Amino acid sequence: MAILAVNAGSSTLKFSLHPLQSGQVQSSLLTGNIQGLEPGGSPEMGWTFQGQAQQRALPRGLADPFPHALESLRALLATTAGVPSIEAVAHRVVHGGQAFRTSVIVTDAILAELGTLNSLAPLHQPHNLEGIRAFKAAFPQLPQIACFDTAFHATLAEVDYSFALPQALAAQGVRRYGFHGLSYHFIMDTLLRDSQRARTRVLMAHLGNGASLCAALDGRSVATTMGFSALDGLVMGTRTGTLDPGVLLYLLEQGWDHGRLQTLLYKQSGLLGVSGISADMRRLRQDGSVAARKAIDLFTHRVVRESGALTACLGGLDVLAFSGGIGEHDTVLRSEVCARLAYLGVKLDEARNQQAQGTSVLAIHAPDSLVEVWVVPTDEGRVAAREAAALLSPPAG
Repeated sequence: MAILAVNAGSSTLKFSLHPLQSGQVQSSLLTGNIQGLEPGGSPEMGWTFQGQAQQRALPRGLADPFPHALESLRALLATTAGVPSIEAVAHRVVHGGQAFRTSVIVTDAILAELGTLNSLAPLHQPHNLEGIRAFKAAFPQLPQIACFDTAFHATLAEVDYSFALPQALAAQGVRRYGFHGLSYHFIMDTLLRDSQRARTRVLMAHLGNGASLCAALDGRSVATTMGFSALDGLVMGTRTGTLDPGVLLYLLEQGWDHGRLQTLLYKQSGLLGVSGISADMRRLRQDGSVAARKAIDLFTHRVVRESGALTACLGGLDVLAFSGGIGEHDTVLRSEVCARLAYLGVKLDEARNQQAQGTSVLAIHAPDSLVEVWVVPTDEGRVAAREAAALLSPPAG
């Protein structure tokens, strides 16, 4: 048996198949991604099975390519020798709001309730939910499990999740939630396995197109940079990060409407907006222009600044972990951040830092560093699969 973990986006579908052995979820047996799923697009399915990468073009120009993509995925799973039967589909869902603090088996009523959160994560939530609906139709015999990015931060104290707003708004759910929870769950589990200091003061950095930090004590989230939505905190690929709300009031006075503001905040800002070149850190590194350097410097500065804030919440620092596309692969970013956190006792082993390229878990701190520094390639799909397996087969007693 196996759990199929999926992450449905606006034009992509990431998937990974995780076998179950003695009730334990294993590393992915098959991983893949279907791209080009926008209406009228040119979708392609790429996958890796037993170390062999393959790719297949799917029919082009369809008004709704998603159902055909799922049928292609179903056929792939059914015809690939050695693929076990699927017990359930585990979906990454970005926002669980106040009601969903743990993973759930999805019903129509739950889908409707999750839909009320679409405006809090407009780049992700609507597509996550459409993915669930599509899989319910394509695999009607399988339980569909929603696994929430907000759930890891359910341990936040009221003082950390509260805004300084009237209580009537707080009662409506206007509060900090935090995101990237599936990633932080995986990073924390890995550190608890590999580091004897993981139950002390830990700062985790999930740095990619979406970026955030999470402070943890005893393996639990106590502070994080993302808040009510996935806009807050660090500079991201196309998102603003922390922004004075007075800027929005000013733009409203200039005649901007909701749609234009949403596009600005989610799609036109961040590395792309500052540089005017790209949201991709790799391309900015290669570009070398003043504009590219400005965007990189701002990204780095905000990581350092927010690291200081979260370290203050922890009362010091014992472990620092980098993850996400940038965190796992950008050796220069890790070196610059750690150099600016040297006042905390952080000291890198630069040779090990250069070796860390997101292929395996690696400690990269110097022997005399007061803080452990790790690179942990994240695996949100495996966490979602674990959550689904636990929900379907709870421990006895």
